[in-house]
Amino acid sequence: MVSQVVSRFANQTRITDPEEYRYAYETLPNTVPELVRVVQGLFLHVFWAQRYGAAPNGEQETHVQARTVSRILDVTLDIDSSPLTAKRPFEKRFMGNCRDFSVTLCSMLRYKGIPARARCGFGGYFLPDHFEDHWITEYWNGSRWVSVDAQLDGLQRKVLRIDFDPEDMPKGKFVPASDAWLLCRSGRQDPNKFGILDMYGLWFIRGNLLRELAALNDAEMLPWDVWGSMNTPMQDLTQTDYRLLDNMAKALVEDSQEVHRLYASEPGLRVPQNMMVAGM
Repeated sequence: MVSQVVSRFANQTRITDPEEYRYAYETLPNTVPELVRVVQGLFLHVFWAQRYGAAPNGEQETHVQARTVSRILDVTLDIDSSPLTAKRPFEKRFMGNCRDFSVTLCSMLRYKGIPARARCGFGGYFLPDHFEDHWITEYWNGSRWVSVDAQLDGLQRKVLRIDFDPEDMPKGKFVPASDAWLLCRSGRQDPNKFGILDMYGLWFIRGNLLRELAALNDAEMLPWDVWGSMNTPMQDLTQTDYRLLDNMAKALVEDSQEVHRLYASEPGLRVPQNMMVAGM
């Protein structure tokens, strides 16, 4: 029997709901590996395009601003109205990022009645001794949450020398922002190893921590969205602020109901309603 805590993640959110494109899901396959292949045939990661011998055009460069899965599907089907199961040529793909792969797979899994959720954190398999800003999908297999990185197709697995199963990742390969926060706060990890490009450090981890919390509370936001307490400079954080962030991270790691209570009770953690519909 699926617990109430798990079953809530079988429901679509404002972000993952395919809305008027629900019909496009009718021909989707039923297994997780097959759904991962479908997602990989629809997207091309904007940072990896050159590796595939592709170059994003002006329109494709705007794709990453699509906030909702319904908008992603709108763009995808406008470019090519073929069934979603048809692998697109690179010039007809949605040019997205890790978050787009993750929320779309999450949406498809939920459509199939499988509890799923997008997680914000850091991948430890992109650069040596570094944890790259990243999103993955988790789904409930009946007894545990399984971590899936739908972005890692054959080419990326080869280039990155991936030695694990991207569709059932061992713990520690992907580090949720909550784990990263607690590791760095305890001195067990260097916060400067967490980030992307020239953006890194505890302030960056804090941003992903709030995005991780929001994603588990029906608000899978864009990687660069900023709201509420994220706007407070790190040097201005009080002991009370740090205590709240520590408690939030612990609740996320423990996967407790406190995740939802904190989000509901702390205004600085909640995503403003106007941000839920803004974007491309």
